[in-house]
Amino acid sequence: LPPERTAAILNAYLDDMCSLFVEHGATLDKLVGDAVVGFFGAPIDQPDQADRAIALALAVDAFSQGFRRDMESEGVPMGVTRVGIHAGPAIVGNFGGRRFFDYTAIGDTVNTAARLEGGNKYLGTRISVSEAVVAQAGADALLRPSGVIFLKGKNEGIEAFEPLNRDIADPTYVEAYCEAYRQMKAGDEAAEKAFSRLLELRPDDTLAGFHHRRLALGQRGADIRLSEK
Repeated sequence: LPPERTAAILNAYLDDMCSLFVEHGATLDKLVGDAVVGFFGAPIDQPDQADRAIALALAVDAFSQGFRRDMESEGVPMGVTRVGIHAGPAIVGNFGGRRFFDYTAIGDTVNTAARLEGGNKYLGTRISVSEAVVAQAGADALLRPSGVIFLKGKNEGIEAFEPLNRDIADPTYVEAYCEAYRQMKAGDEAAEKAFSRLLELRPDDTLAGFHHRRLALGQRGADIRLSEK
């Protein structure tokens, strides 16, 4: 596309995306290319930050999918927007030195969130939330487990979850998926057939398809080791 057209599309996308962050009470950290980085819990404490983050992720997903459809109707194919959320300690403050500084967060928690975002590409999901966030979330959050993710350079796995929109999710299907996941995590050979039945009901369920392929190749359990960031 011509540079002017690219800039107009990117600015429209980022403007609405940043508005969603502000509406959900997030602190906007930075823009990195077409990525938006934000956090909760600073500069003021937010006891409900896990629920805010999950709600923001669902809002971002709904917006970005609609934006993709709009652009594709104009003949401009768009990539998928992916979200990673993690919770934990971080150093928050002004960094950069005397000539330039910005208010940001640094630390392993931030890096892990970024890695979870990238892991979506591998799993076939668009949102990946760590168990640390899920542990803080309220009962209203609807999530299904994605896998125990071993990020590159990490020796301990993080169980990741995919949040779902209660307004459109089928609770019977979600429960069937969770049962298949429990079987897989326990090493039950019945898990492969369980995921196969799920795909008969929802061929577009990319996460169920991912696990079905793993099991068909002889893999067992829910541990997933990512070789890339």
